[in-house]
Amino acid sequence: MPGNKKIMLSLIVGLLLSGIALYLTFKNVPLPALMGYLRTVNYWWVIPAVAIALMSFLIRVVRWQLLLSPFKKTGFLSAYHPLMIGFMINCLLPGRVGELARPAIFCKKERVPFSRVLATVGAERVFDVVVLLLSFVIVLASVEISPTLDLTFGNYHLNKATLETIGMTTLQLCLALIACMALVSIRQSRGFITRTILSLPELLFFAGSPFKEKIREKLFVRLTHIIDNVATGLDLLKSPKKVGLCLGLSFLVWAVAGISYYVMSFGCPGIELSFFEIYATMVILCFFISLPSAPGFWGLWEAGGVFGLLIFGVSAKEAAGFTLANHVIQMVPVIIIGLISSIITGVNVVQVAYTNIEDRPLEKGARVEMNKGVYTDEVPHEYLEDFGPHGKSMD
Repeated sequence: MPGNKKIMLSLIVGLLLSGIALYLTFKNVPLPALMGYLRTVNYWWVIPAVAIALMSFLIRVVRWQLLLSPFKKTGFLSAYHPLMIGFMINCLLPGRVGELARPAIFCKKERVPFSRVLATVGAERVFDVVVLLLSFVIVLASVEISPTLDLTFGNYHLNKATLETIGMTTLQLCLALIACMALVSIRQSRGFITRTILSLPELLFFAGSPFKEKIREKLFVRLTHIIDNVATGLDLLKSPKKVGLCLGLSFLVWAVAGISYYVMSFGCPGIELSFFEIYATMVILCFFISLPSAPGFWGLWEAGGVFGLLIFGVSAKEAAGFTLANHVIQMVPVIIIGLISSIITGVNVVQVAYTNIEDRPLEKGARVEMNKGVYTDEVPHEYLEDFGPHGKSMD
């Protein structure tokens, strides 16, 4: 099955990147020293750290209810169980298939269009990215970074000037992302963007029509599908007030998650950092785990955490020990609660996770990706009038 091939490819790439990240992270930390450090951790701090971490998921549920509200008034538990199952699947399986499993579970229980619920998950990710990028810029401007900082991580060198450059680039990227959100939210500009994208294969003047059509189907039509999903998710928020509320909830999600990391640091010897320094480490870690990785983000999580802590003068052994311990306490409760939710709701996790999107019913006007491109049961937007049902030019 095409979906299973993609999952297998994602697993192979993820395992490779995770293996490299684990090697770079722990090559200078002897295993006995690491185990010795883990024995010195005061694990009583795990209890409040886990409780606070789980609060961030409760805030995520409230945010998702807000995104779902324009077409489905959803009870707290009706949103909570699919969300926790989705995050549990992301911890256990490659390819972040939990992002598809969550709307699939919700649609089955609530009988609403899959594409609209999937769009809300996409909108969530947009808000998360905006908040993380803004947070990174704010934290870099707030924390003290030594001018003598010079770190080597693999083939990369990191110093104060590099971080300042990254911060400025991140701010520009964030502003560009906000501008793109605004553009795709406006029907006329979205139509222009989509027509432009679908006409790009015509620039390949040296290629034949079959090749152009294949490129259009495999790449550019799928790109317009992503834009449509994001736009649909954003269109669900009809008022600036709701957009502002979602942004506020997103900031709260990550602030609470940062407090969880900060509380855990109280029980870890040598991690004597401010909240903003711990928060900066968490943001850097999030950038690392956005890459393909092994199930559970093993390797890239450790690489990001250690990399961030080294910036603030934490030794490699203490950075590795704290990051490893924190990884476990952040992941295991989510897996346990996700399993409990799957038992309560009667969801077959394996079946949901590995059901291809093309096997789901196609509601009117929706578009799904299949092994032969993106198909529609009707042309959903007027700007596709110049193209056939498969995104092919009618000329």
